[in-house]
Amino acid sequence: MRRITRITTVGIASAALALSVTACGGNSSDAGSGSDGDKAAIAYDIGGRGDQSFNDAAYAGLAKAEKDLDIQGSEAEPSDGEGDADKVQRLTELARSGNNPVIGVGFAYAPAIKKVAPKFPKTTFGIIDDASVTDKNIANIVFNEEQGSYLAGVAAAKVSKSKTVGFIGGVETPLIKKFEAGFVQGVKDTDASVNVLPQYLTQPPDFGGFSKPDLGKAAAQGQLDKKADVIYSAAGLAGSGAIEAVSKAGKWNIGVDSDQYQQKGLAPYKASILTSVTKDIEDAVFNLIKSVKDGKPQTGEIRYGLDKNGVALSMSNPAFADMKDVIAAVDKAKQEIIDGKITVKTAP
Repeated sequence: MRRITRITTVGIASAALALSVTACGGNSSDAGSGSDGDKAAIAYDIGGRGDQSFNDAAYAGLAKAEKDLDIQGSEAEPSDGEGDADKVQRLTELARSGNNPVIGVGFAYAPAIKKVAPKFPKTTFGIIDDASVTDKNIANIVFNEEQGSYLAGVAAAKVSKSKTVGFIGGVETPLIKKFEAGFVQGVKDTDASVNVLPQYLTQPPDFGGFSKPDLGKAAAQGQLDKKADVIYSAAGLAGSGAIEAVSKAGKWNIGVDSDQYQQKGLAPYKASILTSVTKDIEDAVFNLIKSVKDGKPQTGEIRYGLDKNGVALSMSNPAFADMKDVIAAVDKAKQEIIDGKITVKTAP
């Protein structure tokens, strides 16, 4: 297995210097054309690798490709307070280095991919959680987050004893509001008497709500004070703070994106993680890399929902697996969504 290269881009000036060196002797439209699919890169979203959630799921896909496909992987970290220009420089550097595909982890990469992809027509660009930017060499990897969140709502309503549950969103964006919408609908369809407390940590353009655990911890404590006994956090790294607070209070967490019960960084709190709304980001990243290596690169919208197990509720916690009535209710709701009997809202 080859070693994954980790790259941290610190500001535009240093990136520009790196590009001035790597660009010598060739033009951008030809860059990447020499790659035979053995190099792939991911550029992380806010929080970077180690968030125990979204970014770590993408890394798992790259690591799997490195192991199973003999891929040389590269990772690029975001810098604090960066703008679109920084992302453009990062993606450009990764593409010029011969990586194919280059994958932006998160919708925040949409403006940058829109600018960079046309300059590297022989390189496939993937973007997770965005379908707004399209081109012949762009793969839009999207998920039905609202469907998995609906199932989380069913579970939360069934296990709550206080009849109060909480939702914590990292940043109030249309994507995170899909999580809220599905969760609230699942709760109310299961037990209309259960009160849902929705809360967002920051508002755009402040995306710190995805990266600051102290914000998640404070929000969770506030909801616990209001008698919430199940809290679902869709907040990236900030969600780890919420998980800590809920665990210490002896209440239930619902995790997000990765199976957070299995995350080593959250091991002290795992007993409190009832389940997680998982997105199969790992396989989505792996599948895109494999498609490029096989010479048939994926492009256009690639959607993962309940019907393809692209979203799901994790069953790792034995305590959750033993709740037969809860599991039965979740399984029933899942099948009704797949069959079209339940249409899950994508906005509150």
